Amino acid sequence: MSDIAFSSGLQLAAGLQKGDFSAVELLDHYLKRIDRYNPALNAIIELDVDRARTRAEAADAALARGDRWGPLHGVPMTIKESFDVAGLHTTRGNPAFRDHVASEDALSVKRLKQAGVNLFGKTNVPLDLADFQSYNDIYGTTNNPWDTNATPGGSSGGSAVAMAAGLSGIDNGSDIGGSIRNPAHYCGVFGHKPTWGLLPPRGHAAPGVLAQSDLAVIGPLARSAADLETLLLAQAGPDEIMSAGYSLNLNPPSFDTLGDLRVAAMVNHEIAPVSQACEARVEGVLDIIRSAGGKINYDARPAFDLAKAHEVYETLLWSVMASRSSDEAYRQVDEEVSRLSPEDQSQRARNLRARVASYRDYSAANEARTHYRWAWHQFFEDYDVLITPLMATPAFAHDHRPFGQRTLTVDGSERPYFEQLFWAGLAITSYLPATLVPTGALGNGLPIGVQLIGPELGDLKVLGVAKLLENAGLRFTPPPGYSD
Repeated sequence: MSDIAFSSGLQLAAGLQKGDFSAVELLDHYLKRIDRYNPALNAIIELDVDRARTRAEAADAALARGDRWGPLHGVPMTIKESFDVAGLHTTRGNPAFRDHVASEDALSVKRLKQAGVNLFGKTNVPLDLADFQSYNDIYGTTNNPWDTNATPGGSSGGSAVAMAAGLSGIDNGSDIGGSIRNPAHYCGVFGHKPTWGLLPPRGHAAPGVLAQSDLAVIGPLARSAADLETLLLAQAGPDEIMSAGYSLNLNPPSFDTLGDLRVAAMVNHEIAPVSQACEARVEGVLDIIRSAGGKINYDARPAFDLAKAHEVYETLLWSVMASRSSDEAYRQVDEEVSRLSPEDQSQRARNLRARVASYRDYSAANEARTHYRWAWHQFFEDYDVLITPLMATPAFAHDHRPFGQRTLTVDGSERPYFEQLFWAGLAITSYLPATLVPTGALGNGLPIGVQLIGPELGDLKVLGVAKLLENAGLRFTPPPGYSD
């Protein structure tokens, strides 16, 4: 089973079907790798070995009878700690929930199990899922397998590490500020942020919370674009209430080759400058498409002001994030806002005001967002995909200082820590799907990803572009030092 740990989930499922190995052998293979590599990475923070082995035995018995549970029959899977799995902890990295144990599987977990997965562990997150890093006072710090002194990203950092280091077959995360895509970028794997609402998130929330949060989505991380599509379709579709009148019917891609593509490109932007290295990787992807005959337009933009749209995103984002805070924390922000001068329009002041935005303020932001959604709809009548960077740099060194003290160095220039939200927010604000495609490692040993954004509910289109690029050579490459 040499290096089988780096196979895609679908390749593992095919190997199980052919009898190349059993589900029990595959589970044990990953568990041995976790024993060997996880102590230095701290990606997987809770295991469910007994139940997983029982399910692996049942998977093998089912195959022996000729039964197949689904496309991922018997494939070992880990999942972000913030998903409810009956009998396991769901803390979201918050000590207030340290002892919380879920009594029921999240809806997505139920659907993934119906697709055949063997869920055997949970992966690390930052406090309240709110950082580009993954560390908390319960489980500690997760390290990047390409450089353990660097962040793996967040908030689905443990999930991306599990994929990159070959500790699991497939994984699932969530995204409100790039939390699937930036760990995928930093760790060199594939990740997909679905259209908002396409995957019902029930069971992915703080204890007792049932309402779906604005902006936030759940979605897959994997070592192949085809895995992303399989995991997406396994979880997508209306919940029990909506299924009375709705059914899933996503349009397939309207193209067959890279040469058929109509591409809009944005390789950098003054709102959130990216490094020359990240810009070059976007250009490299565009070169692949151009060489295949695809059409590239560097000037095409949706018909609205991107700077104003980013301000709307920040208003919506920080309002949503503040809704997760404790009563005491919310009161403290409210008191601080009351002391602000009306003339203070600094980034910090705008952030604080957004955290205590009135319903009127939020409604105004939502109205603006709705105009942007329609502008994107018109934009994607002419273009199949928008290709952009996702983060300003490769993975940066661990930095656990207070948020206000953190900066990022972009080609020698100090930039605000949360400035990068611009690139993630392009898709989030208007509910668009976005796929992160790995492009390999740089000379300094750190990978870089490129973002593909498509039309609302055009998830199969965006994933179709990702699959074509993967076939053209943009494949997952494991970090050195993790071979069997």
